[in-house]
Amino acid sequence: MTDSTPSHRDLALLRAVAAGRAQITRSSEPDLFIDGLACCDQVAAGRLARSGLVEPRVPAAPGRRVPARLTALGARVLGEGLGLSA
Repeated sequence: MTDSTPSHRDLALLRAVAAGRAQITRSSEPDLFIDGLACCDQVAAGRLARSGLVEPRVPAAPGRRVPARLTALGARVLGEGLGLSA
């Protein structure tokens, strides 16, 4: 996201998470996987996690890959097309 506006790629990643197609690793810099493949933009994936838009669906040990889910803020950003400052 640049400033508070989600990019088309950010929104595509959020849609994949919302559709249940994503997994995330628990780490200081989480990795996102879509349909079992590593996300091509790990910078964007990390930014979405650090911004509180996506998170692991279940508790996990560090480094473990688990299903990802949208947070309430992530669902709001996706559903309303809002940036973080809205």
